[in-house]
Amino acid sequence: MTHHGEYKVVGGKLVVVDLEAENGVITQASLNGDFFLEPDDALEDLNAAITGLPTDATHSTIRDAVTKNLREGAVMFGFDADAVARVVRRALGHATKWEDHEWEILGPQIIPVAEQVALDEVLTRQIAKGTRKPTIRFWDWDESAVVIGSFQSLKNEVDMEQAEHYGIKVVRRISGGGAMFMEAGNCITYSLYAPESLVDGMSFADSYPFLDEWVMQALAKTGIHAHYKPLNDIATDAGKIGGAAQKRLANGAMLHHVTMSYDIDAEKMTRVLRIGREKISDKGITSAVKRVDPLKSQTELGRIEIIEVMMQTFAERTGATRVDLDEEARAEARALAQKKFDTEEWTARVP
Repeated sequence: MTHHGEYKVVGGKLVVVDLEAENGVITQASLNGDFFLEPDDALEDLNAAITGLPTDATHSTIRDAVTKNLREGAVMFGFDADAVARVVRRALGHATKWEDHEWEILGPQIIPVAEQVALDEVLTRQIAKGTRKPTIRFWDWDESAVVIGSFQSLKNEVDMEQAEHYGIKVVRRISGGGAMFMEAGNCITYSLYAPESLVDGMSFADSYPFLDEWVMQALAKTGIHAHYKPLNDIATDAGKIGGAAQKRLANGAMLHHVTMSYDIDAEKMTRVLRIGREKISDKGITSAVKRVDPLKSQTELGRIEIIEVMMQTFAERTGATRVDLDEEARAEARALAQKKFDTEEWTARVP
């Protein structure tokens, strides 16, 4: 049986593979693409490393075989052993690409923040069960809130006295990462719900720029040229504009979400959030206020206009269609918020 796979390395080259397989074993491999490899005949090493592997070989098994079989002194430019493993897994149907899925877009809808984080859990679990198509959902809200990461200490991240003073609600989400300071209209937030096969074999560090490459294209259409700053910051030459977080469930589903500042009150944010010197020590700045540069200062477009560009770009990239959030999912999120995300037990689970 013949198998064909393609993978474009983020910031790198296109890697293509054509495979022949029989009785669960790869019998022939032909790796090709616009990458660079020295010496030329090291390509034989890569093909030989793939040949003989079982068709259900894991990403790490393929990667390690390539690394072990590549002759001493050989150099790969624009791709690496992980890219080879990824394209082989794609060819065999274990890893997927954006176009392999039928995507849906949920446009912004004003929903309480506790229900927003509850929806993240509800919709991700629906992906795992196969009852929901891969989806991107844009948030909207009309309250003030701080959303802290799953593993952050409540007392170390939030000045609760200041939060109460400003009427700011504090909730905890299921993914890691840092705190999100959210007031009505001050930022752009979206959540991506997808099968983990989309990032098969990718580390969290590699998956962030891969999953948000389309965002960079969307922002470029608005005149904003953004890039990823490891591990999970999205930045421009003017400074950080946002960050990403991720949660991969054991049952094969993934949540990836991003928050970008649009018109943030940085002074209030630093009074409510305890952004210490250690947090910004590697940012080349001394003031947390200067750490974030909102989108509004870099474009004349309104927040909703930017979201519209983002939705259009995502649809162009994936073929996604726009749908409405069903009442059943909303009701489940409402119940989960009451049971879990709106409780002191969950919010203060890391005191």
